[in-house]
Order: sequence, then C-alpha cells, then structure tokens
Amino acid sequence: MVKIYTKKGDAGQTSLFGGQRISKSDPRPEAYGTLDEVCAILGVARAAADNPDLQAVIHSIQEDLFLLGAELATAPEDRPRLSVEQITPAHTARLESLIDERLAKIELPRAFIIPGSSSYIPALLDWARAVLRRAERRVVELREAGLLDNAEVLKYLNRLADLLFVLARYQEAQEGKGAVQWRGRR
Repeated sequence: MVKIYTKKGDAGQTSLFGGQRISKSDPRPEAYGTLDEVCAILGVARAAADNPDLQAVIHSIQEDLFLLGAELATAPEDRPRLSVEQITPAHTARLESLIDERLAKIELPRAFIIPGSSSYIPALLDWARAVLRRAERRVVELREAGLLDNAEVLKYLNRLADLLFVLARYQEAQEGKGAVQWRGRR
C-alpha cells in the first residue's frame, strides 16, 4: 500500500523539484500553492459546467497551471533538468486567441461587476480570477527576489486573469443573464 504521508513536512519544510528543502513560508510554495487554489476553483467550475467548450478551455488552463506550478517549484539552476515545458509566448498567445474569440460574440460591461450576481459558474470564474491576481502578486515577489527567470510567466498570468473575466461574462451571455454592474455610492 502506498502511503500519502511522508512526515517530511512536519517541521514546516517542503522540497523543490531539485530536492532542495525550503520553508513552506518561502515565496515559492506561496506562489505555486496559490496557483493550486486557482486550479481547484476552476475544477469546481469545470465540474459544474454543462458546456463542453467551457469544460475544455478550463481543462487546458488547468494543464497550463500544472506546468507553471512545476516551473515555480524548481530552483532556477535546476530548470534545465525539468522534464516539462515552460510557459512560452505560445501559451500566452493561445489565451489571447480564446479572449478574442469570445469578445467577438459579446459586449463587455462598462463598469465593475459584482461577482455572483448572475449565476454559479461566472461567480466561480470571478473567484478564480481574484485568487489568480493574488498568485500574480506572489510571482512578482519571486521575480523581484531573483527566483523567476521566465518573463513569460507574468504575461501569461496577466492574460489568464483577462480570460477568466471574459469567460465569466461570456458564460453569462450564454445563459441569457447579465452581470450586475456596480453603480457606486448613491
């Protein structure tokens, strides 16, 4: 029987893919752990969706988030040994294409959106976007600390946040529901 527990993290440390032990409070686990949150929220959205196209788009994003997590969980000096691809401009371009395809079919609201005001799946996509923005901030910290050498990662995350916003609005349009826009204080 395979055991899920190793007890290696009991003292508050974890391993990078290169084998180095680091604190679980290190900015790297904070960054890839936050991406893991995004992936889990997207999993709920995908499971709840009945649209095969949306399910496929979300699944492809989840695949990318695993690539990105592996990249962030590997010290820069060990990245040449990493057996998975890194996030590339092609990944970012794919997101831009997905955004453009959907924007051609809907009109975006001209005000802030109050999440959860239309239906469940758009609310989940808005939640995933909000957590993704936190992940993006954590990745900026990695870059500023010299722990990120792939500039495409930040471009990808920024574009992914845009895509999640557009997917939420697109889903609302598909459901025949409009987002509730924030009107400001009266």
